[in-house]
Order: sequence, then structure tokens, then C-alpha cells
Amino acid sequence: MKNYQEKIAALRKHYEELLIRSNIPEEWGNGIYTRYRYPILTAEHIPLEWRYDFNEKDNPYLMQRIIMNATMNSGAIKWHGNYVLVVRVEGADRKSFFAVAESPNGIDNFRFWDEPVTMPDDTIPATNIYDMRITAHEDGWIYGIFCAERHNDCHPEDLSAATATAAIARTKDLIHWDRLPDLKSGSQQRNVVLHPEFVDGKYAFYTRPQDDFINAGSGGGIGWALVDDITHARITEEKIISLRHYHTIMEVKNGEGPHPIKTPKGWLHLAHGVRGCASGLRYVLYMYMTALDDPSRVIAQPGGYFLAPQGSEYIGDVMNVTFSNGWIADKDGKVFIYYASSDTRMHVVTSTIDKLVDYCMETPADGYSTTASVAKIKTLIAKNRINEK
Repeated sequence: MKNYQEKIAALRKHYEELLIRSNIPEEWGNGIYTRYRYPILTAEHIPLEWRYDFNEKDNPYLMQRIIMNATMNSGAIKWHGNYVLVVRVEGADRKSFFAVAESPNGIDNFRFWDEPVTMPDDTIPATNIYDMRITAHEDGWIYGIFCAERHNDCHPEDLSAATATAAIARTKDLIHWDRLPDLKSGSQQRNVVLHPEFVDGKYAFYTRPQDDFINAGSGGGIGWALVDDITHARITEEKIISLRHYHTIMEVKNGEGPHPIKTPKGWLHLAHGVRGCASGLRYVLYMYMTALDDPSRVIAQPGGYFLAPQGSEYIGDVMNVTFSNGWIADKDGKVFIYYASSDTRMHVVTSTIDKLVDYCMETPADGYSTTASVAKIKTLIAKNRINEK
């Protein structure tokens, strides 16, 4: 029978083995990106000191005093040469909070910083905050745009009624955050993203207007809005740049993922699309590109999804979901795309700027009918027959 200290030592050894496990690239794929065998962050990666009381008198059975449920939907940034995620951590109490995890190579060996983020409240405190997009803006600040959720007091009898606003905070070190007033808008806003550069001297936002907390309703897709003052951000005019369409991967709703990546041929965008199916809502990722001289003008959008759940990624708290709000582009052109599966765990795929631009520019667009889809396939078949001769 192990004594208390021996149990702690065994627990720490098991935890360290998980953290230092090498991730393995999958051999076969679609040529666009490389998947990896293991999730990069799970609830088991969360520091032991956040979960256990290591005082034998107070915790004689070595129980987890604070149980963690999930790690998901992480913003990402290159920080002092390392790959850093601002992770949405969800406890067993269903409350989410932010915590920073860091890796030397971007695909494994992620370790959380010593403490979770202390995020100041807005004037009206939120019940829950989550899904931060990180943008290093040309004004010199690092901004975090995230969802702030509150109970909808217009329906006091309905405990599921909620409101969503886009919360704004900024930092210089990812530790100390200045909370700015929430984005003001005529509709509820989730999945709001800050463009990394000024546009016409203004701050530019990718938005997702919704009629209520869950349903997009009259909200037509991903929006674009300019704001004069980010310290008192208010949307007065909004246009839709990536529209929802019937019988597509974005029929129910869609939303911007991380902020776009600038390339010589345009801005690369990663977004999520949602459709209904027999098992509920299916979330997948898709890509599009916008013009360098006008980031609100779409110049390419491949048909269908870019990345969807695969294998065990289908299983989790919210089934059949892939969601991304963080990616990192290295100076050598390599891109690390961070995504969560089924609201439970974090993964990474890697690609390059050249591959992603090629994918966006050369993949056929959605023709919005079976006839158009078959015509695209037959065109490709005919081209390959010519190449065989």
C-alpha cells in the first residue's frame, strides 16, 4: 500500500508523462494539412495544483477538489518564440475561464502557466466568458475579443434564456488585462474578431449578428464593421461578407474563426459553418480569401468544408463539432491551425501559406446544386484523362 507522498509522486509522474508525450503526424491525409495523432490539450493537461489539495489532513483520499471538464476554443499567438494558446477551460461547474498554455514547437509539450487569467468584469458582470480571439494589432496592443454571456432578464422564468455580447480586453503581457466596454451593437454578437490592421484609420471587426443567443435568424452571415474608438466600440453600420446559403455547410449559421492571415495574394480567413442534421448541429471549418486593398471583399471561397470531425473527434460534450479561433503563421510560411473537437479537447493541424492560398484559389466554389457538383467532378475526370494520354 502506497503512502500519501508515494501516491502524489505517482500522480505527478503520470502527469509529466502526458505532458512530454511526442505528437505523431498522421501519414495519410488530403494534401492540404497534416493531422496529428494526439490532442494537444485535454482536461488532464490542466495543472495538478489547480485540481488537487495536496494537504493530507485536508484531503486524506487525494481527491480532485476542483474537477475540470474540458479544454477548447483557444486563441493563439507567437510569443517570445513559443506557441501560446489562450485556452477556454471549462470546469465541472460549467463555468469557463481563460488560461495560457505554451509549447516550444506548437504540436506537443504544452504547459499551462502558473495561474489562470484574472479577467476584469465589465460594468455588468458576465456569468460566463469564453472563446477568445487574440489579435496583435498595429496600434501596439494585444486584444482579446471574447463572448460574454449573461442571463436574459427579459425572461426571468426561463433559466436557459441568455444574451451574448462581444467583450473586449487588451494586454501587453497576456497576464494583466485591461477590460474595455463590451461592443455595442443592434443585435446579439458572438464570434467577433478584430482585424489586425487599421482600415481607413479605423478599427475593423468581423461580426456575426444574431437575433437571439442561439439562432442567427435574420443575421445573414459573417459581417464587417468599422469602429472609430475601440475604447468605446459601437457598430453603426454592418455589411455581410460571407453569406449563409440553403443546403450548405453554413445553412444555420457561420462565424469568423481567428483573425485573417495576410499573404501576398490576399487575406486568408478561417471560419466555421453550422448546419442541422438528425443528431443536432454539425460544426465544420471552412476557408475563404479577401482582397488586400479591401478585406471585406471576398475573392475566393472553396466549396464545402476545410476540416471536419474525424474518428474520436466526433465524441465529446457537444458531438460532431470542430471549432477554431486560433492559428499561428510562422515567418517561414508554416501555419499551425488550432481547433477543438466536440467542445472537449484541443488539436492542431499544420500546413503552409502556399498550400492554403492554393487551396482557396484553385478549389471550385460551391455551385449550390447536385447538378453543379457532378459537373465539377466530371470536369476533373476529363482533365485527368487528358493528362494520362
